[in-house]
Amino acid sequence: MKLSTYKPMLAKEADKPFTDKDWIFEVKWDGFRAIAYIDDELSLRSRHNQELLQSFPEFEELKQLARNVVLDGEIVILDEGKVNFQALLERSRTASPVRMELQAARSPAVYVVFDILEKEGKPLVELPLMERKKILEVSVKEGKHMLLTDYVEEKGEAYFKAALDKGLEGIMAKKKDSPYEPSIRSGNWLKIKKLRSCDCVIFGYTKGTGARGKTFGALLLGLYNNEGKPVYVGKVGTGFSQDTLKALSEAFQKLKTDAAPFSADVSEEVTWLKPALVCEVGYQVVTEDGRLRMPRFQRLRNDKSPSECSVDQLNGDQTLKDYHSKRNFKTTKEPEGGIEKKKGDGKIFVIQEHHARRLHYDFRLERDGVLKSWAVPKGIPESTNEKRLAVETEDHPIEYAKFEGNIPEGQYGAGTVTIWDKGTYKTKVWDEKMIEFTLNGKRLRGRYVLVRLKRAGEKNWLMLKGKE
Repeated sequence: MKLSTYKPMLAKEADKPFTDKDWIFEVKWDGFRAIAYIDDELSLRSRHNQELLQSFPEFEELKQLARNVVLDGEIVILDEGKVNFQALLERSRTASPVRMELQAARSPAVYVVFDILEKEGKPLVELPLMERKKILEVSVKEGKHMLLTDYVEEKGEAYFKAALDKGLEGIMAKKKDSPYEPSIRSGNWLKIKKLRSCDCVIFGYTKGTGARGKTFGALLLGLYNNEGKPVYVGKVGTGFSQDTLKALSEAFQKLKTDAAPFSADVSEEVTWLKPALVCEVGYQVVTEDGRLRMPRFQRLRNDKSPSECSVDQLNGDQTLKDYHSKRNFKTTKEPEGGIEKKKGDGKIFVIQEHHARRLHYDFRLERDGVLKSWAVPKGIPESTNEKRLAVETEDHPIEYAKFEGNIPEGQYGAGTVTIWDKGTYKTKVWDEKMIEFTLNGKRLRGRYVLVRLKRAGEKNWLMLKGKE
């Protein structure tokens, strides 16, 4: 059966969540948008009509779960319930068939389906959304690599809050009676996201084309690292009004320079600028190579100097506020924190033997861009018969996992730090009462549990070695 070809329907951005009985709300998945054509053959096409199947061999399963349909959905990789966009990027860049099979086993992808466009040769795009949803539910089986997305009716504000609490990037709002409008951004679909923001230095711009031929294409952005050197964090080409484009272009004329402050992975022609202008940029996340994902220009910051724009903004500066307040980094060699370019798979853990005023062991688990930390006075339990008090301490930067050395006298935690064990871990449960996880280290392996002792104070936990 010959299936028709479709372009994906697009969504406009909404300023904030809302509640409305005429709308449904779904999770906004941070992955690769893909139209799936499933009959005797299978094809997964990107927004730009590129074939994606070669990068995701596990999706051959889809032919067993649906037949003679065209579906719309998102390809994602889930890591402990959260979307791992970096892993998805790595999957898409792999050319070796052998490595592709290994990655498919290690980081399997899921096709999350939210619409059906055709069935048995009959186009469904003119039908209202809720009718298409009913047809979708009876036309597709869920499997290991294909899921149907859930939705709620009316209560968009509550759903948005729940999505953010789970670490998701936002939600989609869709009008119940809307048809499917290929390649159109009509406003019947809305994306509602919570953007983070940071203040960046404008170090250059790319040449504009078309309507922007007389202004610029995108701004090249940078931040200063802990050594005072500029670091490239990406480019931003959206969010500008005509007045802003004109005003910036005029300001750039006095700032041009031949000196490139850093190397940037940009193919367009670049004009470099002296670091004099600061702008606020919204973004979703920071990728592992230190780039802002989906940046959007928000405003110029004439009230802020370039020297104030540090990489700490991208490394949970508020989360590390307690850590910074306790240390003088001109004296101690402990890491101040920056953009950690982590390699390898899995969340890391480290146990550091700390000969301070009293010997104790610092136990640290990577989470949300920092190391969640506990001081364990009597050492980590190595048998199921042992229980240890673990006192929660301030979050530490990811770089602290590599730290060994002496903390000088007079500094917080003065004494000698050595790495006792390190490795990766997997989480089974993480909530305010209990954390259950499996360690895969050089010394310690197996299941462990941290239980909060509320009666003994908010910072006190009990650490146990779990039974396998």
